[in-house]
Amino acid sequence: MKYAIGMDIGGTTIACGIINEAGDLIQQEIVPSDPSDREKMFERVVACVQQLMDHCSIPFNQITGIGAGVPGKIDRDNGIAVFQNNLPWENFPFVERIREALGIGKVVIDNDVYMAAFAEWKDAGLDEGLFVYMTISTGISTAIIQNGEFIRGAGFAGELGLVPVTSPNETIGHSHTEEHSVFGSAVTRLEKTSAGPALERHAQALFHSTDMTAEKLFQLYYQGDEKAITLVNGAIDSWTHGIYMINSMLDPHKIVFGGSVATHNPVLLQKIKEKLDALLIDEQKHILNELCISRLGNNQGIIGAGLRALAED
Repeated sequence: MKYAIGMDIGGTTIACGIINEAGDLIQQEIVPSDPSDREKMFERVVACVQQLMDHCSIPFNQITGIGAGVPGKIDRDNGIAVFQNNLPWENFPFVERIREALGIGKVVIDNDVYMAAFAEWKDAGLDEGLFVYMTISTGISTAIIQNGEFIRGAGFAGELGLVPVTSPNETIGHSHTEEHSVFGSAVTRLEKTSAGPALERHAQALFHSTDMTAEKLFQLYYQGDEKAITLVNGAIDSWTHGIYMINSMLDPHKIVFGGSVATHNPVLLQKIKEKLDALLIDEQKHILNELCISRLGNNQGIIGAGLRALAED
């Protein structure tokens, strides 16, 4: 049995784990990030791996390689983290630095959503056909796999969070945004209207409370609070329009949803299906039976990164 280390690197936490060829997560460690400085951030990454190996019975010489998912734009060929919104690693030579720090030759780096998508694609068993993974969390993005190969475009394919959508929630406590001036009244980027931080911002404006979080918003939603229901329904509308765009452009065989907002609120999937059903023509409705929430929880980034390290020569 071969083993690899999978890493999911974010601005808040760094998670790493031992993955075997079957995609099993053998051991996992999570440490807080330190995005205040590029070297301090890198030190936290190394510390996470060292902590993992200290607590694992598998010796380091049996580790085939390391796979790392990093937010933002990645230069995979040269192993460079090019740009991130929440990390201080502009043009950071991640692969070279990890090889030096840990003494391991094989290191694979990719965008974190692509790493998660790879795990979900393997879990779906869709060797042929077009597969889409969509994450709804701090951001909104997709990764697309067709017949086992990623569709990357010029390097920025799948950024669903950037597409403009009608945004009923943008009228809550916010009369004007930069997006409005570009896209028109009550239209903004999908990520700006219904990702986790956007929902928190809307909730704070709606309830006139800086203590409101996305988690508290959904608690009120499930309790039947009318204002929370209005806000969440607006987000569902926005997600549905984004999914409809993806479906109309790609006609995928399967779409899997991940990210904390999606996985913590799986009952919302049925509402998305109902709204999507009203938009689709008959020839598109096959997708309604192929929309599902991730079965891997929040571990798909680690698993996918480890599997990529095992799969790539």
